[in-house]
Amino acid sequence: MVCAATESSAGNYGGGYAESYGESYGETYEVRAAAQALSPAAEQKHLMSYAPLVKKIVRQLNSQVSGAIDRDDMEQIGLMGLLEALRRYGEPDAAFGSFASLRIRGAILDELRRQDWRPRAVRQQSHKLRDGVRALTRKLGREPTEQEAIAGLGVTADEYMAYQLDESAETLASFDDLLQEGAADGSAGSSPSPEEQLMVRRSLEQALSGLNEREQRVVQMYYEFELSYKEIAAVLDLTDARVCQLNKAALTKMKAVLQG
Repeated sequence: MVCAATESSAGNYGGGYAESYGESYGETYEVRAAAQALSPAAEQKHLMSYAPLVKKIVRQLNSQVSGAIDRDDMEQIGLMGLLEALRRYGEPDAAFGSFASLRIRGAILDELRRQDWRPRAVRQQSHKLRDGVRALTRKLGREPTEQEAIAGLGVTADEYMAYQLDESAETLASFDDLLQEGAADGSAGSSPSPEEQLMVRRSLEQALSGLNEREQRVVQMYYEFELSYKEIAAVLDLTDARVCQLNKAALTKMKAVLQG
């Protein structure tokens, strides 16, 4: 279904997709006030049932963190996030998958931050390249293309791709934090009110409507269809670095709206 999508049809995502995305990240995040505790046997059963969701999220994140954490370790951390989600939510229903996705991603990203997964030299290089891209943007009066950035920064295509992955992972972590803050209940024993849920949904719809067509498609493929950057690049006939760039731009725009 994704591969059949054309650039001209992307505008449709601003409406229908905004609604479905808003539902996933707004209305479905109602942690029930008195969630019944699951038995160990039930927890094990649901962990097995939702294990494929953990694997999908790990596959997404793995390409963005340059092997900072072993894939098996990421899956274990993700399973712990899934277990936490089950204990907070209670018996899963149709809305649980969306709730669990944020908890799983958050657990993995928290571990990456805890381990300070970017060595100091890598962080310094990233800051240097970021400053270079900003200087090029000011000089050109627009965001440089991938080829212009590589030439202007004096780096190889692989180095530029690593920079884009680093930037994207950082932006993703920040955006996921913001979503979790909006989705989290005020305390372990309370649920977001219908008014709060509606506000989250409307904010997300507004944020999505501010994206251009290609950015909307990248967000849809990444969050709804859970494709990796490499898979999105193949669908859109772009480079991996360009997909990283588009995703970062989209998340930055949406974050600005959600914080506004």
